[in-house]
Amino acid sequence: MLPGFVGWPEEAARRYREAGLWEGLTVAEMVARTALRQPGKVAVVYGECRITYEELIAQSRQLALGLLQLGLEPLDRAVVQLPNLPEFVTTYLALNWIGVIPVMALRAHRHAEVRHFIRASGATAYFIADTIAGFDYRTMAHEMSSEFPSLRHVVVAGQPARGQTALASHVNSTTDEDTLAAVLQAVRPGADEVSTMLLSGGTTSMSKLIPRTHNDYVLNARLCAQAGGFDGDTVFLAVLPLAHNYNLASPGMLGTFYAGGTVVIAASTDTDEIFRTVERERVTVIAAVVPLIANWLNSRVPGRFDLSSLKVVQNGGARLAPELRARLRSEFGCTPQEDYGTAEGLINMVRLDAADDLLLESSGTPVSEFDEIKVVDDAGNDVADGEPGELLTRGPYTINGYYNAPEKNAEAFTADGFYRMGDIVRKRGRYVWTEGRRKDLINRGGEKISCDEVENLIFGLPQVSQVSLVAMPDPVFGEKACACVVLKPGTRLGFDELIAHLRGQHIASFKLPERLEVMPAFPVSPVGKILKRELRDMVAAKLEAERATQA
Repeated sequence: MLPGFVGWPEEAARRYREAGLWEGLTVAEMVARTALRQPGKVAVVYGECRITYEELIAQSRQLALGLLQLGLEPLDRAVVQLPNLPEFVTTYLALNWIGVIPVMALRAHRHAEVRHFIRASGATAYFIADTIAGFDYRTMAHEMSSEFPSLRHVVVAGQPARGQTALASHVNSTTDEDTLAAVLQAVRPGADEVSTMLLSGGTTSMSKLIPRTHNDYVLNARLCAQAGGFDGDTVFLAVLPLAHNYNLASPGMLGTFYAGGTVVIAASTDTDEIFRTVERERVTVIAAVVPLIANWLNSRVPGRFDLSSLKVVQNGGARLAPELRARLRSEFGCTPQEDYGTAEGLINMVRLDAADDLLLESSGTPVSEFDEIKVVDDAGNDVADGEPGELLTRGPYTINGYYNAPEKNAEAFTADGFYRMGDIVRKRGRYVWTEGRRKDLINRGGEKISCDEVENLIFGLPQVSQVSLVAMPDPVFGEKACACVVLKPGTRLGFDELIAHLRGQHIASFKLPERLEVMPAFPVSPVGKILKRELRDMVAAKLEAERATQA
């Protein structure tokens, strides 16, 4: 077992096995099981490239053998910073075949983040592309190799630099199948071992490493696929980074593979390119985020493309306003599905056959009946249904500790093993409604303002494309609310009009924004989340500059 990994208590682990939740399969074996059932079915599409399940398993196993011959060993960690390409899929599975643990970096990460991932994980290998959008990852990798002697291998999808090797050169296609099978069986990881290290949110501090085992990650994919209605006819379009939990396994790529569907990898996030792909490949499901969806709804997509195959648009990362969900249904002719959860484990999804109030307003219900959830106040006491509080959880696919981080674990987990989500929610039965992060509540002189609530009301203004309510410093109240908005092209919005609209919604006056900032675009994370911390800093800096001018 990997040192620094915190597993489940034995009693809980036994209960999950006896219930049939943990199947004893590795992630790669799960995909191979689907391949045995339908070897000729197309598993991955990228442009003109089509890879069947049989080919995917063969390619990943041949690469796995080559990586063993390179010198990688079971329980080694490897930072994987590959973009959305077929090579991402084969590399991820290859590492899983041999028990090497991928640390899932995003293409937007740079020196500071990658340095942290290598140091925190003790990585011995680093998988990169050569160049993307003018940035040379090989140069950054060379700097990392100079800084970390333990980083013995840099493997490049593309043209390697000196001291690095090409990913394609490690595909061993000459070894016979019996020998290959025997070698891979000898290094097969146990299903209780760590399969993948994901990254915590990391918008306010350096990401913590989230160790997901084969057992729990296969379950994660299975449950999310079921909640998403995935089956053999599913054609899933991967627009967001495959390295992110949402697109990787919630349900994402692995959920599609579990169900026997096809993963189509989008070539870009350009709206026209995305929907040309939907039309061409008969895509049934897209996983998206609020900024993308807002752009699509403002781009007249339905009138320009054939969307008849599209059944579901999923939203994750931040709550999609009810108005935008309703527009997806009416304008795109598909079902909006909210997908709310965390890379640490718990995933909530709105069921596709849910009543309208749940479908259009809620943040979903846990995908497993074994997910334990509770909502507590600041003192840790359970609150009544309908009352706001922090969401806590534990269950068969929620971690029991970050990797090698005892101090962080003491903060993030309760004494009885519940993970503190850090989200303020209201619960009704098993369904939850998010009200934002605890830090997203604005404390105006003791009165708490839910950013999510006010943002949803501002979305009622026809000229608003995106909105984010953030705290701004105030010498009297401590914090006041500032509404940051991105407007639709050719429209205007003044502060008085904003306030008149909100007063018409009959909300408490203390919830009214006391400043309006119209922006051309919002800062977003690599997976499309609006970076509220940066917005807060921008507003605070502007206030400080204004005060200096007035002094």
